[in-house]
Amino acid sequence: MKPHIGTFLSIGSPTIAELASLSGFDWVLIDLEHGNGSESSVADQLRALRGSRTQGIVRVGAPHPDLIARLLDWGADGVMAPHVDSPAQAEAIVHSMHYPPRGRRGYSRTVRGHQYGLRRPEDSPMPVMMAQIESIEGVRNAVEIARVEGVDVLFVGPADLQHDLNHGSGAAVGDFTECLKRVVAAAECAGKKSGILVRDPADVGYFMGLGFTQVAIESDLSILRKSWELILSQLKPL
Repeated sequence: MKPHIGTFLSIGSPTIAELASLSGFDWVLIDLEHGNGSESSVADQLRALRGSRTQGIVRVGAPHPDLIARLLDWGADGVMAPHVDSPAQAEAIVHSMHYPPRGRRGYSRTVRGHQYGLRRPEDSPMPVMMAQIESIEGVRNAVEIARVEGVDVLFVGPADLQHDLNHGSGAAVGDFTECLKRVVAAAECAGKKSGILVRDPADVGYFMGLGFTQVAIESDLSILRKSWELILSQLKPL
């Protein structure tokens, strides 16, 4: 399966969002969990993606139903939810993303997500739900989480998962690589996709070999930091 390549947007700039889409990324992750942009910066970043083929996914800091509904009303193509450890948590998030009878999302015809009333809500694409697997418990429950209707992607948060494996109190579920394989297998068994954040583009082939298809490469902030570090390191001898 052809991978969908994305990147994380942590700075909160619509200019950077637009540049990412013009550069050809399949999707971008607007980060409200660890990013520097506030909720008020999201709408302009989504507008910057308009007319491109780049999907705009927003990661929430916590799965508050009102926030999730507002992001989708603003035109987000989907939501990434961190620390999804159980199928009950995944179901609650899906419930917040969908209109009745599937969920409890408030219904409005005139929001940006429905082109301010120019497109019928039923003609709008279904929102993408990415559930982050970031703990021993999440790995243990990955099969059940993937089976939740409305979950589209199991997305590994590598830093949090490795931290939990090193310091968590939960029963061991294997080393990091074994956990990755379990998440991929759980997604494939349910007919869903699996994703991961990769810091080094040279490692993309390895993770694709494990079965990941939704691969995010670096963040805007990290790319800028590394570029500046490289420039300054080259100038130091002068």
